[in-house]
Amino acid sequence: MIHIEEVKTRAQRRQFVQFPLKLYKGNACFVPPLYADEMKIFKKNYSYNEQAEAVYYLAYREKEVVGRISGILQRVANEKWKQKRVRFTRFDSINDQEVANALFGAVESWAKSKGMTEVVGPLGFSDLEREGLLIEGFDELATFEEQYNFDYYQKLIENLGYQKEVDWVEHKLYLPKERDARLPRLSQKILERFELHMSSAKSTREFIKKYADKFFEVLDQSYAEIYGTVPFTDRMKKELIANFNLVIDLRFVRVILDKNDRPVCFGLCFPSLAKAVQKSGGRLTLPALFRVLKAVKRPKIIDLALIGVVEEYRMKGVGSVLINELINMLDEKGVEYCETNLNLEENYNILNMWKSFESVQHKRRRSYIKQI
Repeated sequence: MIHIEEVKTRAQRRQFVQFPLKLYKGNACFVPPLYADEMKIFKKNYSYNEQAEAVYYLAYREKEVVGRISGILQRVANEKWKQKRVRFTRFDSINDQEVANALFGAVESWAKSKGMTEVVGPLGFSDLEREGLLIEGFDELATFEEQYNFDYYQKLIENLGYQKEVDWVEHKLYLPKERDARLPRLSQKILERFELHMSSAKSTREFIKKYADKFFEVLDQSYAEIYGTVPFTDRMKKELIANFNLVIDLRFVRVILDKNDRPVCFGLCFPSLAKAVQKSGGRLTLPALFRVLKAVKRPKIIDLALIGVVEEYRMKGVGSVLINELINMLDEKGVEYCETNLNLEENYNILNMWKSFESVQHKRRRSYIKQI
């Protein structure tokens, strides 16, 4: 017999965060989020509470936790896209349809009580949270930025009447076997023609001070029409900047500026933290912190977290400049490949960029929708 309880107590909050750590214990592909970051979602002053509200449920069989799920009413997203949706996220379950039925039933009931007509997901508070259900690539190491799930999740969700809304694909990018000698020259000509130049900073602190605010302006513009996105609040920006401090390495950051030093294009890569946080279950213990610092200093894999170009420069060849810079990043000593994270399968402007690399599509993720 399965019963559902809304997360209310401190003990239940710990159970909610710890359940996937137990479910995936020993799984070589699962990468946990930072434990402290997950606990923040329950705080009253959580940054996303300005634009959304959330509910959290646990499924029990007798006294044992066998599943979890969260529902998010993202008011700003609904206003932006003219929708009446609740998002589901943080769904984890044993391979049992009864558990999935109970968890999704709770979220759907909550959505109806809020006057909503659709449930979609997996989607977080914003597109900078983990999103999409993994449906291909179960034998691949997850990135730190994205979620891993077992293959049976797809069956559990689709059996409930959820259907595909969008898919994302992910690629591994390797150095091209033969370099195009024209690319560096083309890149330089484009910079000169449009009076553009690369950003410069002596330290991460200086970089953030000089470009952080303008970076978010470009990010909002670049991602304005991308599925599921919401504009950033000041508190969200502040929190993201604090997180960037730990993982930004200027070797893997590119920002292109116009003649007035206004950012018009960026490519933001992070050294992969996947293996660094696996052993500790996402807790930043002293050994884990040493592993993180080592991963940042001498990365074997870099994650392409964000890429964007403001509209007025999208058709001016600036993408070629970014491709050239990404190739230079891959040429950094010790780097084996770059992982792209999520690209919408119909975002051909981005996907065409990867043709300049030795690329392998190795993962696919899906966002589902159900009318309620």
